Order: sequence, then structure tokens, then C-alpha cells
Amino acid sequence: MRNQYHNSWDEIGRNGSKYFSVWESEDLVNWSDQRLVKIGDDDFGCLWAPDLIYDKENGEYVLHWSSSHAANDYGPKKIYYSTTKNFVHFSAPQVLYEKEDSGVIDSAIYEENGVYYLFVKSESNPAKIILLRSDHAAGPYVRMESFDESMKDVESGLYEAPTAVQLDDSRWCLFLDYYGVPGAGQGYVPFVADSLASGKFVRSDAFFSFPYGYKHGTILPITEEDYERIKNHDWSDHGYQ
Repeated sequence: MRNQYHNSWDEIGRNGSKYFSVWESEDLVNWSDQRLVKIGDDDFGCLWAPDLIYDKENGEYVLHWSSSHAANDYGPKKIYYSTTKNFVHFSAPQVLYEKEDSGVIDSAIYEENGVYYLFVKSESNPAKIILLRSDHAAGPYVRMESFDESMKDVESGLYEAPTAVQLDDSRWCLFLDYYGVPGAGQGYVPFVADSLASGKFVRSDAFFSFPYGYKHGTILPITEEDYERIKNHDWSDHGYQ
């Protein structure tokens, strides 16, 4: 954005990258070179905030993201998905979720007891995070009003990029990226629920702290062995000290 697209969100939405970047690793420290994958055709605008979930029902991965599209003159974005078993061959993209009264971006899907839960950022009506559920990874998804109730006191238009992780005690922590202030005040804010099925999340700032303002990420649970390998690896060959 700094040096191209004329600082225009509309222009980057139409002409930004139409490729996904793929790196592969067996151990989380040694990685392949970047590989670019194009899914769909040039009618898609920029591909935003990709994420993945494994579909146990069909034995494949569901890659999902948000895009604008030529079909509505690159207007409000929808959530699209493609499936793959090997990250080489991908199915043709299809709509995973669209909201009739606004665009949606920043999708994140999680499975709990055989049910799939989809968090997305609604760009208006409301300008907040919403939660939906489905019996299948690729939908159809139905909105959960209990989560809307949890978000009623959260300021509109200031949070995005939902990401969640299941804690050791089986509760779920949802992190929302707060971008409502400039500089150091930005970063993830935690909300905790006993289950995704309940949809009842409680803001829990006092129970979490971060060394700096993490933003727009995804949490990947790893083993203690993975952690020790990453911590002890010599990253100097990657330019890190």
C-alpha cells in the first residue's frame, strides 16, 4: 500500500495479488522456497486473509479467503473456498458465505464435536465480528444469535481478524485484532467461552498478556518437541539473530 495502488483500497481490491503463497516444511524450521498458486481466474480481485481447516468428513483441506469479484463490479466481498488434498491441485473456487446486507472478510473456521464454526468480520449491519455454524466444513452456515449478544457491548468498526484456539481446559479463546487507535494501542483482545456451541464469549483482558501488539495472525498449536526445535534452531541463515 505504501508504494503502489495509490493508497486506494478500491484499487488494491481489484488489482492486488491473485495468488496464494505456499511454503512447505516437515519440522517447522526447514522450509521450501515460496510457491505461488493461482486459484480461479482474473475475475477475482485481491485474495485476502487466507486460512485453512481440515475437513474430516471428506478427508481434504478447505482453503478459504475473502475476495471482491467482477460479478458485482468488485463491490462487497464474499468468503470463497477451494479444497485440496495435496496443496498442488485445488478445486474451482465457490462461495462459502455471503451476507446480503454487507461485505464479509477475515474468515476463520474451527471444528468442535463434529460441528464447524465460522467467524467473519461483517463490514456493516453490524460492523462487528459475527459467528455462524454448520454441520459441514463447506457449509451452509447459519448465524448464531448468542454470539451477537456477546458482542453487543463491543465497539463497532474497531475489530477484525478473528482467530481462536482451544485451551488446555477445553475452553476456547477468541482473539480479535483491535485497530481502533493508532500505534501501540493496537493488537489482540481476548474473549473466552466454555464452548463454541454456546456462542457466549466474555472479554478477558486480565487473563492474557502479550509482549507487543500482535495483529492479524493465526494461532497454530504445536507440541513441546516442536517448540524446543524452533527455539533452539539457528535462524541466522534467515537473517535473524
